[in-house]
Amino acid sequence: MRLAGLAIRRERKETAVHAIAARNHDRPMREQALVLFSGGQDSTTCLAWALANFARVETVGFRYGQRHAVELDCRPVVLAELRRRFPAWAGKLGEDHLLDLGVIASLGATAMTEDIEIRMSESGLPNTFVPGRNLLFFTAAAALACRRGIRTLVGGMCETDFSGYPDCRDDTIKALQVALGLGMDRRFVLETPLMWIDKAATFALAEELGGGPLLDIVLSHTHTCYLGSRERHDWGPGCGECPACRLRKDGHARWRAAHAARRSA
Repeated sequence: MRLAGLAIRRERKETAVHAIAARNHDRPMREQALVLFSGGQDSTTCLAWALANFARVETVGFRYGQRHAVELDCRPVVLAELRRRFPAWAGKLGEDHLLDLGVIASLGATAMTEDIEIRMSESGLPNTFVPGRNLLFFTAAAALACRRGIRTLVGGMCETDFSGYPDCRDDTIKALQVALGLGMDRRFVLETPLMWIDKAATFALAEELGGGPLLDIVLSHTHTCYLGSRERHDWGPGCGECPACRLRKDGHARWRAAHAARRSA
């Protein structure tokens, strides 16, 4: 019974991945999207999803005093690799923007912006939680999109495999979509392709969207580690111990296990 249950859950995840990858393929390609692109696994997968679904895609990153600022160095490398390995996407990739949101770090210390030990706080959240970070990211991105005539914003937020951050929840993103539309008198659509899938399924989605070449970009060139480590592992670079690395490492192991199970079926 347990094996049957695992098989059913695996089949449901695979169905979800196929549905996300195929979303909008039965409709005319939409015009433009702005992807919140940090240089990490999730935002790179979301960028590939946007390139598969939109005629033109711009990207925006944020410098906010993050201790893992090495992720900003990964952004141009990932973009260059996408252009090199996917000629059909290269023509769709538009301007890349980097915005200064240093005010985030000035609002108070967190383990994401200061060299302090990562631990659970009294609130029950890890002290890597930066209050308001994703709200400010989307607000700044929407202001940029408004000026550039873009209505769709794409973010890698997820409430399946995540550290409990309240600004990653679907309810938060939906409420923010309404608030941004009202505040700027413009209809925005906030797309979060990863919201209901876990890290293993995120690896599977990357494979579905771009096969081995996209997986290689994700594993070799993206950055996840909160501590800024670029030590190489089969699941990608990182320290292996911070919450972000543990999620990525565990997701990669489960993705590989699912591959092995399919081969042996």
